[in-house]
Amino acid sequence: MVIRTESDRGSEAGSGPESGAGSGAGSEPGPGGHSRASAVSRRAFTLGAVTALAAAQGVQSAQALVPHARPPHPTRRTEMRGVWLATVANRDWPSRPGLPPDEQRAELTAHLDRAVRDRLNTVIFQVRPTADALWPSPYEPWSEYLTGAQGADPGWNPLATAVEEAHARGLELHAWFNPYRVANHTDPTRLVPWHPARRHPDWTVTYGGKLYYNPGLPEVRHFVQRAMLDAVRRYPVDAVHFDDYFYPYPVAGETFDDDAAYAEHGAGFPIRADWRRANIDKLIREMAAGIRRVRPSARFGISPFGVWRNAATDPRGSDTTAGVQTYDDLCADTRKWVREGWIDYIVPQVYWNIGFAAADYAKLVDWWARQADGSRTRLHIGEALYKAGAAGQPPAWQDPSELSRHLTLAAGYPQVRGHVFFAAQDVARDPLGAMARVVADHYRRPARPPR
Repeated sequence: MVIRTESDRGSEAGSGPESGAGSGAGSEPGPGGHSRASAVSRRAFTLGAVTALAAAQGVQSAQALVPHARPPHPTRRTEMRGVWLATVANRDWPSRPGLPPDEQRAELTAHLDRAVRDRLNTVIFQVRPTADALWPSPYEPWSEYLTGAQGADPGWNPLATAVEEAHARGLELHAWFNPYRVANHTDPTRLVPWHPARRHPDWTVTYGGKLYYNPGLPEVRHFVQRAMLDAVRRYPVDAVHFDDYFYPYPVAGETFDDDAAYAEHGAGFPIRADWRRANIDKLIREMAAGIRRVRPSARFGISPFGVWRNAATDPRGSDTTAGVQTYDDLCADTRKWVREGWIDYIVPQVYWNIGFAAADYAKLVDWWARQADGSRTRLHIGEALYKAGAAGQPPAWQDPSELSRHLTLAAGYPQVRGHVFFAAQDVARDPLGAMARVVADHYRRPARPPR
């Protein structure tokens, strides 16, 4: 997630460095040998799902708002209804470090119970927030967010408990890992003495006030996979989940110093950004293979920043003017992962309101639906519940029906198979009543998560 802290997840797409030049657009084949673009454009369109949305945006027709949408489907029996449960900096859980195990467990199960009451079916639980662990890992220390001291045994096993308690309630539990973030500070001496980042200081890069593992080092890539797959092997998680952190978000005036790694491993890549993207591609493909090997029933999902590239950068991109572009700035070719079917599901963080100028929710859902069309990768949409009623947000976020309108609009796309809400504390508090509105309008009956 866009986690300067986990509470500031997703920028307003307003600022960032200029992106590199885009390549030309091609027309990849879709079902039946037709191009995906032509398959989408031939779809019949009716006004029912989005007429009210079009009127609210001041356009003349619903088709002008979402030109490729279909009429809304009836409430699906199978769809993702998820919530992220963030642990970094104690964003959602536990409420503070150092609580007794019984209180931590009670807070955790309260979040699961709330998910059940709202007829959600999936909890995405952050179990490796900063190169640490919420289970007894042989590779990395216990997370400081449990006890206040990195490496201190909390006296219980949060991941094992979360899986057991989620399954007892009929919920799926997706284990959420951050691959490369080591610490939200730059002082290695604050890590436990045996931390891999201290034993291998050459693995790390300091950038933007944080410490990261260097994705350009094969030994790093192999290590982080072993550390994450340990949890997948030991606990019956339903999926592995990555958020939007690959190479870090750009920080003005700073350079991510991977010169030595590029010199050693970048042969064949005259453009460093291409080498970086290849490094992340390797992580995704190798992790997918590792998950299939150690737990074939588990799926692999990723939640990237909502904009792959702007159309002004690349004709294949979305009709947006975002300051951050995942392909260019995070070196993550998320579109490729979907269209090649490397991952089981994708949850783009479409964290803007309908009609937002730089990144319109309606335009982005349409764009992602076209990318997912014909792919084996399921599309779910990440929803910014945390913005509802928040100070400083555009006026649309002061309307408790904004999120419900998102689900109504997305229902016109058969490629959209559900939604995930950021985040658990916002579901629990729901100060504006936006989540209650979603439940009343869209979640009156339970639904099974996609398998």
